[in-house]
Amino acid sequence: MKDMTEAELDARHAEKMRKKKEVRDRMVAEKTIEKGLLIVHTGKGKGKSTAAFGMVFRALGHGFRVGVVQFVKGAWATGERDVLQKFPELVTIKAMGEGFTWDTADRQRDIAAARAAWEEARRMIADTSYKLILLDELNIVLRYDYLPLGEVLEELRNKPRDTHVIVTGRNAKDELIELADLVTEMTEIKHPFRAGVKAQAGIEF
Repeated sequence: MKDMTEAELDARHAEKMRKKKEVRDRMVAEKTIEKGLLIVHTGKGKGKSTAAFGMVFRALGHGFRVGVVQFVKGAWATGERDVLQKFPELVTIKAMGEGFTWDTADRQRDIAAARAAWEEARRMIADTSYKLILLDELNIVLRYDYLPLGEVLEELRNKPRDTHVIVTGRNAKDELIELADLVTEMTEIKHPFRAGVKAQAGIEF
């Protein structure tokens, strides 16, 4: 390798990439199924909702109708919500939560809020005009058993075939992971909060 000329290195690289492209093209050609996906973003690392909202914005770029139900974030102002409200003809966003469970310290109130949010989510899922639905932090309410897991799984299992649904939140239930088509786990390597840096606009919200 050390004795090869730049031209020889370039030619070697081009041949290597040509072979890789052939393999990749064959793999892509074999994938013929098109359907709505159940997508789960979980894990202790930052970025679960952030990545999901990235997909929401991508869907909007294609002119798709999008629904968002936030199971935890309620009155808390967020940058993504402010942007999405500028597209009322394409986006329905419902911030149904009342904050994190340690904010309310009221289990029955949290259960009622989760139920109201879930009923809104069910209406969206049943409406086939929505191409993508984000159920933000649904994993949190499932973790605390504020909704019956079986009921949620049944609804997601029977969603319209062409509808994409994204579920976010840490500690995703094993049964949800098993049902999902795509699961991504965010792993925390380093976080500024642990060094005393507070949550900041444009980064956390």
